[in-house]
Amino acid sequence: MEDYNSKQQALLAYEDEEEDQVPDLLSIPSRYSFQRLSNFNSFFSSFVADDDDIAPIESLNGFMSAFKEESGKLWFLAGPAIFTSLCQYSLGAFTQTFAGHVGTLELAAFSIENSVIAGLSLGVMLGMGSAVETLCGQAFGAGQHDMLGVYLQRSWIILLATGLLLMFLYIFALPFLLVIGQTESISRAAGKYAIWMIPQLFAYAMNFPTAKFLQAQSKIMAMAWISAAGLGLHVLFSWLLMLKLGWGMAGGAAVLDASWWFIVILQLIYIFSGTCGKAWPGFTSKAFANLWGFVRLSLASAVMMCLETWYFMALVLFAGYLKDAEVAVAALSVCTNILGWTNMIAVGFNAAISVRVSNELGASHPRTAKFSVVVMVISAFLIGLIVSILLLVFQDQYPSLFSDSLAVKQVVYELTPLLAFSIVVNSIQPALSGVAIGAGWQALIAYVNIACYYVFGVPLGLLLGYTFNMGVKGIWYGMVTGTVVQTLILFWIVYRTDWNKEASIAAKRIKQWRGETDAAKPKDVEKVTYQTEENH
Repeated sequence: MEDYNSKQQALLAYEDEEEDQVPDLLSIPSRYSFQRLSNFNSFFSSFVADDDDIAPIESLNGFMSAFKEESGKLWFLAGPAIFTSLCQYSLGAFTQTFAGHVGTLELAAFSIENSVIAGLSLGVMLGMGSAVETLCGQAFGAGQHDMLGVYLQRSWIILLATGLLLMFLYIFALPFLLVIGQTESISRAAGKYAIWMIPQLFAYAMNFPTAKFLQAQSKIMAMAWISAAGLGLHVLFSWLLMLKLGWGMAGGAAVLDASWWFIVILQLIYIFSGTCGKAWPGFTSKAFANLWGFVRLSLASAVMMCLETWYFMALVLFAGYLKDAEVAVAALSVCTNILGWTNMIAVGFNAAISVRVSNELGASHPRTAKFSVVVMVISAFLIGLIVSILLLVFQDQYPSLFSDSLAVKQVVYELTPLLAFSIVVNSIQPALSGVAIGAGWQALIAYVNIACYYVFGVPLGLLLGYTFNMGVKGIWYGMVTGTVVQTLILFWIVYRTDWNKEASIAAKRIKQWRGETDAAKPKDVEKVTYQTEENH
């Protein structure tokens, strides 16, 4: 205990000491911190931070070796995370596809409910859930595994309460949609469908904290297999109930609700089975301690995520008020659909870098955290660039996959260069947001999002689209400019970050949150290694 306390004091005194450190250069991971296991065991495997921070890079060969090892760690997390995101994104996408075969009104009703009603709720739930991502990731990196279950239960309580409030949006979806200008027929159909989708709202409340809890421990393969099973059953029963048995949208709602709860229940069974070890200590009254403090961090996360999630929803909304709205919305829907699929790759990187940064800061490895960011940015940029080049190469062909209308295909063709550029930017931006979540900067990024998106991007888009008669292209130009400015600011924040200071802040945060419930024990932090003697 004495040795642990001395290490904690050495780290927490970082800010008060005169710095005489080795230059904070890019550095080389000492080794993989996860084991390559058999196929069966890899389903339950995870990795923890190395015992030591990485050493400075001294050559190009050293950089390439470091890049290869860190890429392995990121893809160990990002690969299953991308697959999981694609599976869960596809639940709604397949329901929408089957809805199109039921009828035009049903397709429009589902699209409006899914993008507006469920979309608003999704942004709130994802944001509120990212608070547990920060705390669980940093606690796991510090070896305080028993606190993860406490944070998870706190998040369940808060998100279920949030779901009760958001439920009124579903109940009163009809008047809400009429107020924002939707037609009465679509609003009535979507309002009825929204009532059926209330169970999905509470599945969100359980799923997002649970996913972040597993993600913080790098147990992402379990999430991937569960999501794949859920998607397979979802497609089968959607076809059976919606088309074969003729239940229409009532069948679609029942299957979509059941699919989300299927994923939640299997994740809970996985956790309760003991595979998470000390991370799940069982249900505890500690979950009710300092809920307001947890709410504050959750609200900051929610604001950050909502401002990002709703930004491109506004793009579709504004396009609906243009003169040739039908063609504009149809063309934009094709582009945003492609952007949505490619964003699933970025979401995987967001999850991976959030885990890497939070784990390494929690373990007091600032140089490793910094190098992870470098590798992630390079990887995300290259993938976005490859996808964009493919779109430009097949610019004449791919619009025909989505529409038979010559007018729509022409607008999609004209928007393709802008879409390609947006894909590159949106490959990097979510990954940088993952750094913010891992480091706990949600409140700061929320202010950045407000300024870049809604003070700069939206007004510029409206000005170009309506005043200068550039139509949907002008709206998109303005809004993607806001995203570029936000990405540049995130780059600057990351570049200027003192990662040693962030490690000390993470240690303070862990100590503060743990101190509310229980005193730290030496055995809980055996894996934490502080580099004060080497770095000073």
